[in-house]
Amino acid sequence: MNDLPLTLVISWFEQKAVAVLLTLLALGVKGINLGPNPPAFITPNVFKVLQDKFDLRIIGRDAKQDLARVLQPA
Repeated sequence: MNDLPLTLVISWFEQKAVAVLLTLLALGVKGINLGPNPPAFITPNVFKVLQDKFDLRIIGRDAKQDLARVLQPA
């Protein structure tokens, strides 16, 4: 799945997003973009581990910059 040309951006508008994130991590999906803030249960130490292992990223507050970053070819 990590070889597919797919960009994921998970926003925290619903509780379902937590289930989606945990499912994607369990499947080993890498390069997930979260934002604009991580969920409260992801502490800085947990985020660092997820960042190192799964290339988890936080999107910023500038939509144009975020879009340019996620549309760059891998």
